[in-house]
Amino acid sequence: MICAISGEAPEDPVVSKKSGLLFERRLIERFIQDHGRCPVTKEELTMDDIVPVKTEKIVKPRPLQAASIPGLLGMFQNEWDALMLSNLSLEQQLHTARQELSHALYQHDAACRVIARLKKERDEARLLLSQAERQLPAETAPALSNGKRAVEDVVGPDGKRIRPGIDSATVDELAEYNKMLSAQRKQREIPETLAPIDALERYTQISSHPLHKTNKPGILSIDIHPSKDLIATGGVDTNAVIFDRASGQISSTLTGHSKKITSLKFVGRDELFITGSADKTVRLWQGNDDGTYNCAHILKDHTAEVQAVTVQATKKYFVSASMDNTWCFYDLSTGTCLKQVGEPAQDGYTTAAFHPDGLILGTGTSDSLVKIWDIKTQAFVTNFEGHSGPVTAMSFSENGYFLATAASDGVRLWDLRKLRNFRTFSPYDANTPTNSVEFDFSGSYLGIAGSDIRVYQVANVKLEWNLIKTFPDLSGTGKVTSVKFGADAKYMAVGSMDRNLRIFGLPGDEADNQTTDME
Repeated sequence: MICAISGEAPEDPVVSKKSGLLFERRLIERFIQDHGRCPVTKEELTMDDIVPVKTEKIVKPRPLQAASIPGLLGMFQNEWDALMLSNLSLEQQLHTARQELSHALYQHDAACRVIARLKKERDEARLLLSQAERQLPAETAPALSNGKRAVEDVVGPDGKRIRPGIDSATVDELAEYNKMLSAQRKQREIPETLAPIDALERYTQISSHPLHKTNKPGILSIDIHPSKDLIATGGVDTNAVIFDRASGQISSTLTGHSKKITSLKFVGRDELFITGSADKTVRLWQGNDDGTYNCAHILKDHTAEVQAVTVQATKKYFVSASMDNTWCFYDLSTGTCLKQVGEPAQDGYTTAAFHPDGLILGTGTSDSLVKIWDIKTQAFVTNFEGHSGPVTAMSFSENGYFLATAASDGVRLWDLRKLRNFRTFSPYDANTPTNSVEFDFSGSYLGIAGSDIRVYQVANVKLEWNLIKTFPDLSGTGKVTSVKFGADAKYMAVGSMDRNLRIFGLPGDEADNQTTDME
């Protein structure tokens, strides 16, 4: 009796009721379990159709080859050959699998690279589209002001842009505003709410806020809103950040410039904000009700880095100064350059500031000169000489008489009535420039920033200006770039070459402000 599947004599024979065929039980059980039919006739078959066959147990005879030593050796040789052939087949399969895996990994890596490149191109395209959308209103549809369309640039025969100029009506407006401010200044008194000297002596760092990117650290400019508790910082990372001091949160991040932001200013009306950048452009931003800002105008009148922007007293005009040795007088309502003063030269302007009365403009140059201009005629009035190295910063006092300028050799104080230098501070060594100088709004204190921050008490021309306190540079960079006094000198905002905005004031003031804001 032979099994219909194996062709050998079964050890546990069973027979099919349907076909009468003989099978080995374990083989037919497995086949029925896998396929549910007879392996020979292909008919449906279950275990109920299988009947065991009762036979006598027999001992299988030894195979003929195993009956002798040469036969056994032959069997072993055959088994060894089969093993070696199987091993070779497995090695070939392994080699093929490795090649397929390597090819798949290469394809995966290439696909990831392509995806990353496409994502980068998509992000760049989105950024360009966003910039184009912001620029479109300013370039294709000049803004309307008092029913008049903004004047478009006209190029003369020499290739230079012809500016509309500052008309007599504007000059009269500036003169009238100057007269009003001068009269108010004579009656002006130091406010009772001004922080006293003993309070400044106790100032310390009360908060630090990481506002800019870690891969491009550095805050180059700071401004404080004249009526709101907002601080603006311009960074090396090309972004301007509007920070709400009361809540301790970022109100808005302004992106669009392609290089570092060198100067920025709150206008103080109509939620307008100005930034100047090393990318040769000035941007005029319009604030929204939710605290965000949209770019209203991109001004491309300069051919080199824009180093300073300063707002005129009427808050209707502003000036930008550039390393192309020109300064531009703009109408804020239209973004129009009314006048560009100066000729392109190697030595350009490094800083600029308006006198509080609005008819005098001060500019600092890279060849250490301080120049004074008459805005009504746009004429050069006088030079202040004496600095060494580029003039890095300047600030007019609200008393209208003093001008402070900073350069590599320190700070010089100028009397605008007699046009002379009456005092000099040299707080640092020759290798450490003074980066920032700032009067507070009351004209009572003067802040100086270089490798640290120093605050002086403002006196007159004859009396000594006393050092109130020296604050260390807590950034660890050794370069403080800007310092600004808050309202009534109740705090100071400090920027350094790290990414943190630091607030100095009386301990506990920051917590009180945040508690008041939550209430």
